[in-house]
Amino acid sequence: MRRLRDQNGEVEERLAARAREQRAAMRLAILAAVTGALSAVGLAGLSGWFLAGAGLAAAAGAALAFNYLLPSALIRQAAIFRTGARYFERLFAHRAALFALAGLRADLFRLLAAQPAAQALALSGGEAASRLVEDVDAIENRLVRAPSAPAGVAAGVLAVVVAWLAAPRAGVGVAALLLALVPLSNALRTRFLEPAAEDTQAALGALKAAVVSAIDAAAEIRLMGLETKTAALLADEAARLDAARSRYVRAEAGIAALVTLFAGLAAGMVLLLAAGAPVALVVAAALAAQAAVEAQGGLVRTAIERARVAAGLARLEATAGPKPSPPAAIATLAPGPLWIRVAGQEVEVEAGGRLLVAGPSGSGKTRLLLALAGLGPANSAEATLGGVPLARLSEMDRRRLFALAPQAPMLMAGTIAENLALARPGVTEAEMWEALEIAGLADVVRARPGGLGALLGDGGRGLSGGEAKRLALARALLARRPWLLLDEPTEGLDAETEAEVVARLDTWLGSTETGLVLVSHRPAPRALVRGSVLHLAPGLLALRQEKSLPLQQRSCPGPVTASQA
Repeated sequence: MRRLRDQNGEVEERLAARAREQRAAMRLAILAAVTGALSAVGLAGLSGWFLAGAGLAAAAGAALAFNYLLPSALIRQAAIFRTGARYFERLFAHRAALFALAGLRADLFRLLAAQPAAQALALSGGEAASRLVEDVDAIENRLVRAPSAPAGVAAGVLAVVVAWLAAPRAGVGVAALLLALVPLSNALRTRFLEPAAEDTQAALGALKAAVVSAIDAAAEIRLMGLETKTAALLADEAARLDAARSRYVRAEAGIAALVTLFAGLAAGMVLLLAAGAPVALVVAAALAAQAAVEAQGGLVRTAIERARVAAGLARLEATAGPKPSPPAAIATLAPGPLWIRVAGQEVEVEAGGRLLVAGPSGSGKTRLLLALAGLGPANSAEATLGGVPLARLSEMDRRRLFALAPQAPMLMAGTIAENLALARPGVTEAEMWEALEIAGLADVVRARPGGLGALLGDGGRGLSGGEAKRLALARALLARRPWLLLDEPTEGLDAETEAEVVARLDTWLGSTETGLVLVSHRPAPRALVRGSVLHLAPGLLALRQEKSLPLQQRSCPGPVTASQA
């Protein structure tokens, strides 16, 4: 964690950039914070001077001669300034923080989407939510409390000046206490708070991931009678979080007690070291010193929160991935043919052509599609597009070239339109309906209350398996990539619906000249391919070029070995 604080990471850079966008609001927050701190010290000093002076005047029998109007007016003015300044400090600081973090969350989502697929897909939904919510919220304190540093310095300078006026050695003593407070609190933070904060953030992420996993598997858990065991596992995760939070709170309370102790020491030191000075001035200096230590408490609280911020940043830095390459790469790669070689066998499909990847379960068909789409390792497969090896392209570039409708559709909680809009920026409703028609889902969506605005649950809850597959197919069509990758696109559909989808998809592929790489065990979608068929066997890929014949007239040969080829 310390290493991440010391280096300028991707998240740090983006946070700094977003904070710079809010410089105007932050400057106003700092001005208000300094005004509030000076008003608080002034209020404490004036109040002490006024009370001591009034008491001395009464004791001397000169109460009527004491001018209480001016100091009382100044006290009231200082109180008004303090209250108003604190309001505006919070207003502008929170405004700057909220707008900066809104942009940061979008940046983090882009970073997560640009990560290597193995790393991004390994992150569970609960863990991702924890990083984008709790960890970012922890960083909020860093921005909200930023004005406390200049405010604490201003309050400390004013208190030292007032104490110096009472007695120079009192001013030196107050300065020494103020200078010792923050380093001491930082030492306690490093020793006790940071480990607890790191454990808290990790335990919270683990609990969220466990809860999301349990919700996703709720039906299976109930069917297998695992409710008690699952509840016990969740309770263990919650206990870990509670224990970490308890350690954090105890350490936080200890540092807060240190601030209270220093406030009393500061007041007592002034009273001791300024003995012999005018009583009213000594009391004013003592209360001003106490108020200055309380103002320094803002710096201490910032130090306390720094432990949570550091833990959050350490986890958020893990979301930083490679910057996406510019879209211009598509223009140079799209026109060429797609060439694939595995285990010494190769196949080439012209741009706009179609390829069927066949083979028994477990032969690597899905892995090949994921590798082409940039969502998995290529392993032993080699592929080029337009003569350019796909291995030399970033995963983001490959995602721009291939649109994938996976065997297990990935749908998010939201409306149908929001799920379709993920295909690419600027998708219109008319384009959505056109894609839904091709996927055979338009009538289903029209029948739902809200149509495109109908809400889906996590993972597309509310749709059947076949409907979810067709929605994923429609989204892939909307992506407008040069190549379409389909993995069992009609699985779970009845024969009539399957025939309609295949016919519409065939027409769309022909009209758009989009290339197709298909994986399917079903006869109907296989009829889409009128070119090469790539037969895979576990550990071996073979190729058989077939003529353009209807599938019913084709034989379905087994794998072709290298010697047979």
